[in-house]
Amino acid sequence: MVSDRSEAPSSTASTSGAEAVETPKQRRAALIAVTALPIVVVLAGLWGYNQPDIFTPHAQWVPYLLGVVMFTMGLTLTPQDFAAVLRRPWAVLIGLAAHYVIMPGAGWVIAHALSLSPELAVGLILVGCAPSGTASNVMTFLSKGDVALGVSVATVSTLVAPVVTPALTALLAGSYLHVDAGSMMVDIVKTVLVPIVLGVVVRLVIKDAGVRAIAPALPWTSAVVIAWIVAIVVAGSAGKLASVGGIVFLAVLLHNGFGLGLGYLAARLAGLDAKARRALAFEVGMQNSGLAATLAKVHFSPLAALPSAVFSVWHNVSGAVLAAWFARRPVRD
Repeated sequence: MVSDRSEAPSSTASTSGAEAVETPKQRRAALIAVTALPIVVVLAGLWGYNQPDIFTPHAQWVPYLLGVVMFTMGLTLTPQDFAAVLRRPWAVLIGLAAHYVIMPGAGWVIAHALSLSPELAVGLILVGCAPSGTASNVMTFLSKGDVALGVSVATVSTLVAPVVTPALTALLAGSYLHVDAGSMMVDIVKTVLVPIVLGVVVRLVIKDAGVRAIAPALPWTSAVVIAWIVAIVVAGSAGKLASVGGIVFLAVLLHNGFGLGLGYLAARLAGLDAKARRALAFEVGMQNSGLAATLAKVHFSPLAALPSAVFSVWHNVSGAVLAAWFARRPVRD
């Protein structure tokens, strides 16, 4: 399930079913997808910055574009994914708790420490309150981590997002700007839950053979759509980007770094094995920044969506670097 769920060449059909990608061909495909996404997103952001008039008229399309990404995620979900949650509820619960405690809390602390403006602070906190990013599953595979656990945590964090994300955002960001948690909940249901359910239903109709036929196109469809969202977000705040870009990048770098490091530490303190620690590092540190950007754009302002756009690029870069570092350090089964 690879993007953003947010951010990445969408649900990697290759990691669905709670199975790790095994063949060299699939591994190469995963590497290409992870390498290509940041490049595509950066190019889209530069295009949006330099020619904002092309993208700003499309601002109302953002929720529907996110729905496309979530639909591709639904297409990659299988009964085995849900069964994996029931097989190891304790490990999944640890990952879920770590994700929704560490990232929202880190966003709040960093926003205060850097004295971010209300719009940027809300945007950063909102990224922290979003569910796991789908690229996390590919990073877990490339790092030789526990892919089944990663898929389970990412799936559950996304399914509970309609309740948890608005509640945490209201709690932590309400002192900066008014947060309409009820309206946000409805929007998450419409742009996340409904498309995922539709994707699952379509998969049941077309069967696994049908999914395999379209699987190669899913990552690139997701990548293009996420890049489009980023271009629209950047275009909306292009006039202010020069003055706030540096502080936003610093905030995102710290936020992502805390998530990766503390996610690994939380799994270690909970007594999980080395592969599970690697999985939770990515599940905690990588966010569905596509969802966060959409919510920020709709409920606050284009400037509030800027941290999400930067996160979309950076967490794929940092995740790929960490995955490569892990991969050179094999762990025992």
